[in-house]
Amino acid sequence: MKLSKTRNKIYQPTWLHLKREASLVEVFRTVIVPTTGYWKKFFAFFGPGYLVAVGYMDPGNWATSLSGGSQFGYTLLFVAVLSNIMAIFLQSLCARLAISTGRDLAQACRDAFPKFISFPLWIFAELAICATDLAEVIGTAIGLNLLFNIPLEFGVIITALDVFLILWLQNKGFRWIEAFVISLLVVITACFAIQIFYAKPEWAEVMQGFIPTTDIVKNPNKLFIALGIIGATVMPHNLYLHSGIVQTRAFGKTLPKKKEALKFITIDSTIALMFAFIINASILILAAATFHKTGQTTVTELEKTHELLGPLLGVAIAPTLFGIALLCCGLNSTVTATMSGQIVMEGFLHIKLPAWLRRLITRMIAIIPAVFVILIYGSDKTAFLLILSQVILSFQLPFAIIPLIMFTSSRQKMKNLVAPIWLTIVASTIAIIIIFLNIKLISEVIHLN
Repeated sequence: MKLSKTRNKIYQPTWLHLKREASLVEVFRTVIVPTTGYWKKFFAFFGPGYLVAVGYMDPGNWATSLSGGSQFGYTLLFVAVLSNIMAIFLQSLCARLAISTGRDLAQACRDAFPKFISFPLWIFAELAICATDLAEVIGTAIGLNLLFNIPLEFGVIITALDVFLILWLQNKGFRWIEAFVISLLVVITACFAIQIFYAKPEWAEVMQGFIPTTDIVKNPNKLFIALGIIGATVMPHNLYLHSGIVQTRAFGKTLPKKKEALKFITIDSTIALMFAFIINASILILAAATFHKTGQTTVTELEKTHELLGPLLGVAIAPTLFGIALLCCGLNSTVTATMSGQIVMEGFLHIKLPAWLRRLITRMIAIIPAVFVILIYGSDKTAFLLILSQVILSFQLPFAIIPLIMFTSSRQKMKNLVAPIWLTIVASTIAIIIIFLNIKLISEVIHLN
């Protein structure tokens, strides 16, 4: 009997289910990685991090950063820094999971847990993607409205065209998707650089905003916006996305090659996320220097921001630059969110559908609610809905983070690429902070009601 128990322990399977299909099978291991040359390898892994970074500067981020900057000045810059640090650590775990197991996070959840656990996790992941997509399609629609006077309802429907854009780019190769995204990021950066130049922020006050204060936790309004910033930055769908798209690289399968791939992918995502932080901080700084400074503390709507920027900055082109940057952010975000939806649906459910149909379904899941929201509430409520969607994401985060930590800390599953103890402790601390802030916010809301 003792021997039997030992054998059962020895031969107990690491995963409940065997790995089935590769993640994003259409582009799986399609990017060749050179065997020699440091910089050749570096540029071969250059790209996935910027697709992830897009999710950290989507229209939901804009809404929360604008609201935080206009209401509280530079105070919440610390939260932007904190959330970005969280993102860097968590995204490195996603890369580690993908490289070691050959699974994305959705596939890992499906293969590791019984159905009564994996199915609710799929529901939570879909809710997170719906919240993400809601923010992104509304943001894109607002951008189209500001630049071309297209009604919001029609603008939302137009965002469905990203399905065909992704298919066209993907047929040309995954590198084309990365090039498209990075090109739009360059445009966004240029737009904000010009606006910040004319805003002339007080840089001493900006630096002070990076110092933490207990008032963020004590003030329910600040906490609400702070959670929105965290939810908008550390986004659940990005954890699924990154663990899928890093597998587009055809890196070697030996342990040294896997470690090398992990190093380059982590460098790529870290640089990209620092880039995203600069954009997010720029939005908050712009709002603080332009609106908070002039007493316009109630500016939360993207449309109102567009309207006021020109007179306050004294530059006629400022509103146009804002609209262009918003549209570029929206386009980028809808592309990556659609890919995340595909990874989640295929990973959890293993549904085999044509690529265009899979993407159309994931896009419709976002577009239909967005149309109803706009028709029912009108454009006046878009700002609140954008911020609320990001807070919902914050509530969904633990359901993605906890499984991620469980997998990457398991030597059985990760083998020689198991996460170091210090990294597991850091990631666990991040999860605890997010859960604590969520509970704190719920208690504040209950108390206020």
